[in-house]
Amino acid sequence: MRQLSDYPDAGLRIFERPHLPDPGAIHSVHLIGICGTGMGSLAGLFKETGFSVTGSDAAAYPPMNEHLAALGIPIIEGYRRENLSPPPDLVIVGNACTPTHIEASFARDHHLVQASFPEALSRYFIQDRHSIVVAGTHGKTTTTSMLAHVFHSASLDPGFLIGGIMNDGGKSFHVGSDAFFLVEGDEYDSSYFDKRPKFLHYQPQSAVVTSVEFDHADIYGNQEEYKEAFREFVSLIPADGILALNADDPATVELAETATSRIVYYGQNGAELTARNVTTSSTGQAFDLFENGQSLGTIELSMSGRHNLQNALAVAAIALDADIPLPAIQDGLKSFSGVQRRQQILGEEKGVIVIDDFAHHPTAVGATIQSVHERFPEHRIVAIFEPRSNSSRRKVFENGYAEALSLADAAFVCSPPFRHNDDASDFMSIEAVLEKLERAGVHGHSAENADSLLDPLLEFLQAGDVALVMSNGGFGNIHRRILQSLEENA
Repeated sequence: MRQLSDYPDAGLRIFERPHLPDPGAIHSVHLIGICGTGMGSLAGLFKETGFSVTGSDAAAYPPMNEHLAALGIPIIEGYRRENLSPPPDLVIVGNACTPTHIEASFARDHHLVQASFPEALSRYFIQDRHSIVVAGTHGKTTTTSMLAHVFHSASLDPGFLIGGIMNDGGKSFHVGSDAFFLVEGDEYDSSYFDKRPKFLHYQPQSAVVTSVEFDHADIYGNQEEYKEAFREFVSLIPADGILALNADDPATVELAETATSRIVYYGQNGAELTARNVTTSSTGQAFDLFENGQSLGTIELSMSGRHNLQNALAVAAIALDADIPLPAIQDGLKSFSGVQRRQQILGEEKGVIVIDDFAHHPTAVGATIQSVHERFPEHRIVAIFEPRSNSSRRKVFENGYAEALSLADAAFVCSPPFRHNDDASDFMSIEAVLEKLERAGVHGHSAENADSLLDPLLEFLQAGDVALVMSNGGFGNIHRRILQSLEENA
């Protein structure tokens, strides 16, 4: 994994950061990159605890800007030194910041107290609580949200931080009053000055690993490096803790060799906790929950897709270990209405249903398309995809995206932006993806950005279509613009 010295353009010495003060010594907090899903949630935790909170970002975009505005947290658009004057007691440096970022370098040069996002979360909100961490390549946000909802259904009041906004109550964070803290455990690095994966900060007492599939090619050189991060994570769980592993994913099962904690396997392949008699419908799915061959009862979900069934099994494993009664687990899973930007129906105009989803890894893109097919079996699925993250633009995922998008009836794709530090030889070719789609008999179209993609997309869409928008960014607000354009032309 990368170290500070791996930034050839930084020209910086390794520096000593001021020690993180006790909570009582902090009154004001500034977050650099506050509109990121995790950063915005952390800002909410600080605000809920009574701190004065400000933040800056290159641009304020939904849903996080709306979420923060409702909390009374001001967002400063644009990065500048003046944003740190007067100096706050604590500066949270987002992991998108490079060493030469104008605010990050100002904070360093003026010896302001700085912390990475996971470091601050661990120090000020997780410490001394029972930390339950949901990790894995896919499904972290939904599983953590589902788990928080089930705990609340059992009249518990856990703290939590999630990289998305729950439809139930519109929250992505909560300080909580009981011993539990639930957190989405991201394997991406912590900051430019701390290249450890975020989840190594979270002091796990209990954990879930949903999947281990190569991702973040910008910081992990190969699958083995990627798996090593997860091995290090599961080794942190104490012997009296519990690790729930997805039995359907061989790479996840391998983690048992490293763990010293108790292990429970969930899934379909010889797992202790499994689903039988699965039925699907336009409103979701239902299954019978079995533990070691014994039926516990029927679980109903309002969410479609095999991946969401697996997420529910993971939640059941942790909830049962926490002594949550089965009726509360059933009620919580049945009433859980999902997370914003996870197969979220934004509206319907002229017979076209517009769905927003966060999927950006090839496996997640494919699973999302399959799930939407299950939910709308009589409709044509038009995938609209933006590969924008550092990892998703890599050539290593070229074939994966072609295979995933071929599951749709048509695919409209934005060309990934080429940035100054990109390697042209390692850059994904959208033309190659479209050629593979054409050979698969799937209509494909690419454009430079959302603005130039919109018109050909509107010409293609017709009544009965599902416009499935997938991106881990704002995507030029193309979801809302589709609905607005269809409404105006009605």
